[in-house]
Amino acid sequence: MQHSGRLKGKWVLITGATAGIGEAAARLFASEGANLILTGRRKQRLEKLKNALLKEGSETFQVEIRDFDVRNRGACRHCAESIKGNIDILINNAGLASGLDPVDSADFEDWDRMIDTNIKGLLNMTRFIAPRMRERNEGHIINIGSIAGHEAYPGGSVYSGTKHAVKAITQAMKMDFHGTGVRVSAVSPGLVETEFSEVRFHGDKERASQVYDTTTPLTAFDVAEIILFVVTRPAHVNIMDTIVLPTFQSSSTMVHREEK
Repeated sequence: MQHSGRLKGKWVLITGATAGIGEAAARLFASEGANLILTGRRKQRLEKLKNALLKEGSETFQVEIRDFDVRNRGACRHCAESIKGNIDILINNAGLASGLDPVDSADFEDWDRMIDTNIKGLLNMTRFIAPRMRERNEGHIINIGSIAGHEAYPGGSVYSGTKHAVKAITQAMKMDFHGTGVRVSAVSPGLVETEFSEVRFHGDKERASQVYDTTTPLTAFDVAEIILFVVTRPAHVNIMDTIVLPTFQSSSTMVHREEK
C-alpha cells in the first residue's frame, strides 16, 4: 500500500467500518497515510481489518478500533472520552435499511432500528466529537446520506424519512458551525453493492442479490473515493452534498437491467 500522504498525520474516525462503504473508506484513507479510529458492532471484523491495514501499509500511520453500537449513547460518549487526541475528520457512515414494508404493515422494530441508527446514532457521535472541533476551529464532519434523502419510494417511508433527516441535519449543522473553520458535508449515493440489501431483507441473501442482478451498481470504493475527494478540498471549500448514482440508475425506482 503506497501512501500519497495527503492525509498524513490526520486522525479520522469512521463509524460502521466493518463492511461496505466504511471498510472501503478505511482502506482508502489508510492509503493516504491517515491515522484511523474504526468503530462498529463486530469486533472480530474490526480486528481483521486493522491487522490487514497495518500489514499492507507502512508504520507511518496508526489504527485503533472501538467495538460498540452507535445507538448506545453511553458507548458513544465512552468512545469519545477514550480518544486522547483530536479527531480531524468524522465520517458518520453507520446506517441501515430494515424492511421494505408499507407504512400500515411495517414492523415497529425495523422502524426503531433505522431511526435509532441513522438519526440518533449520527447525532450521538457528532455531539461527542464535534465540541473539540469547535474548540480547535477546524475539522470536517461527513454524513453518509442516500438518494433516499432526496426522494422517496414505496416501502421506504421510514428509511427515506431518516435519510431526509440526515440531509436536514447536515444543512443545519453547517449553520451551527457558521463562522468557524469546521466543515460539514454529506455524500448521498444511490445503488451500492454492499451488505445493505442483505441487512434490509433480514439476511435473505437470495432476495438481496436480486437487487443488484443484471445491472451495474456502484461499489463501496466508488463512494469512498468521493468521500476522499470531499475531505481533500482546500480548507476554504465546503462541499455540502454529492448525489452519486450508477449510470444505469436514474432514481430510487428507475434501475435499468440487462436481459439475461
